Amino acid sequence: MTVRHKAFLTCFTLETMMRRDDFLKMLAGAAAVGAWPLSAQAATNLKMMIPANPGGGWDTTGRALGPALQAAGAGAVAYENKGGAAGAIGLAQFINASKGDPNALMVMGAVMLGGIITGKPPVSLSQVTPIARLTSEYNVFVVPAASPLKTMKDVVEQLKKDPGSVKWAGGSRGSTEHIAAAMIARDVGVDASKINYVAFRGGGEAVAAILGGNVTVGGSGYSEFAPHIESGKMRAIAVTSPTRLKGISVPTLKELGINVEIGNWRGVYGAPGITPAQRKALTDLVVKATKTKVWAESLEKNTWTPAVMSGQEFEDFVDREFASLRATMVKSGMI
Repeated sequence: MTVRHKAFLTCFTLETMMRRDDFLKMLAGAAAVGAWPLSAQAATNLKMMIPANPGGGWDTTGRALGPALQAAGAGAVAYENKGGAAGAIGLAQFINASKGDPNALMVMGAVMLGGIITGKPPVSLSQVTPIARLTSEYNVFVVPAASPLKTMKDVVEQLKKDPGSVKWAGGSRGSTEHIAAAMIARDVGVDASKINYVAFRGGGEAVAAILGGNVTVGGSGYSEFAPHIESGKMRAIAVTSPTRLKGISVPTLKELGINVEIGNWRGVYGAPGITPAQRKALTDLVVKATKTKVWAESLEKNTWTPAVMSGQEFEDFVDREFASLRATMVKSGMI
């Protein structure tokens, strides 16, 4: 081997080692700040806080999102249900237990905003990190199959005669079904502050109360009541959408002459104190999950409308929604 060849090989080896060292330093730096995308790392295990009891809309959303996240590259997903106070109890636990954790998610939505407005808990959404809005869903009102009240017109007539005799079942105080019930009362000339609203910590409890005939009328997302409507155990009497839901023959409130339209949306937040890079990585993973076949199947199964929104746009949306809900609740006599 000539001296020239030896010199060339020595230079090549040194350059290669330097590139390798630089590359390893870059990887170490990215890992230190959490900048490396979750989808590019080894499968990351996630923790999902569901601030409601099993069986409701948040529970269904969280447990549908989990498999979609796995299809998008995440590892195992652990779920924890913590119901009560329109999600405020779960929110408090999430804030205290997940600070700085880039792999923690919490399901939330319009109901949590309403609960914060009415309940004024010591915690708020400003303490956690906005990630993405996922879906929108309109509510359906149902009566037990054996109820003497067969239509929303029957419910309204009874409401006018004796507001307290109509027991409305739904999620926590400030939920969209609670707001809708107050709006219905106001629109038909009944003092909204006199409605008899029975709040439940989870959809499963509300379903049991409706099926047991312990309440007059129940409200929730269509997906929660669908099996019981299809089996004939519940009768759907109205939906809160602007037009009839696709494939579902249930009249809208507006069709029935009641000028009420209100939707429910759901999304996810991240833990307090995560870095901008960690927030972006988590947001990218969630958005990727909403593009999977698994998620598309969940949307269809649950009659959810896709409503993906992330980043600053989602953060601004939550602020506007908070102000809008507060105004609606003031008008309806709820606060």
